[in-house]
Amino acid sequence: MTSLPRPPLLVVTDRSQLAGGAAALGTLAQTAFAAGCRWISLREKDLPPDEQVMLAHDMAVRAAAFGAHVMLHGSAQLAHESGLHGVHLPEAADAAAARRLLGGGALIGQSVHTPAQARDVDPASVDYVIAGPAYLTASKPGYGPALGEAGIAAMVNVSPVPVIAIGGIDDIMIGPVLAAGAAGVAVMGTVMRAARADAVIVGLLAKMRG
Repeated sequence: MTSLPRPPLLVVTDRSQLAGGAAALGTLAQTAFAAGCRWISLREKDLPPDEQVMLAHDMAVRAAAFGAHVMLHGSAQLAHESGLHGVHLPEAADAAAARRLLGGGALIGQSVHTPAQARDVDPASVDYVIAGPAYLTASKPGYGPALGEAGIAAMVNVSPVPVIAIGGIDDIMIGPVLAAGAAGVAVMGTVMRAARADAVIVGLLAKMRG
């Protein structure tokens, strides 16, 4: 099993919430890395594959100076073509095929929404799962119901791999999900919509160090 980046704070991109859109993603990544983030996933699935590869490559170049990890939400093939550190897969994806393509050293995650899905993850193929939404979130209105701390704990109790919580997590809610057993947290709108992404990341990391 490939270890999670440290600290285990995953920033997931969404250019639709970012001032400047796709053109600002590289700068956002640079800002995040400089603030202490060491883990970003490019989640721009609606872009053409060549644009995703271009953005991913730019982020990976920026990440190298910080020893940070860049992943891609979606296609293992695109992650492979981009030379990234790994891929985050949707719940129905073939994780074993992704492992065969990317190799043993790649970081592979998968989304889960129920304890049964978390329990059934194959640790030979998947290194971590993202469970959500932990709380109601403006980034994905209508997704739910919110798991809350009890729901995250239920995932943690049955998952054979570390659980990363996502959805509505800010510097107030990060403590409760970590206390529930989450190995880390993923954030999207909390960072994408921030006037000062660096300040948000510094604050979240401070709470994680507790």
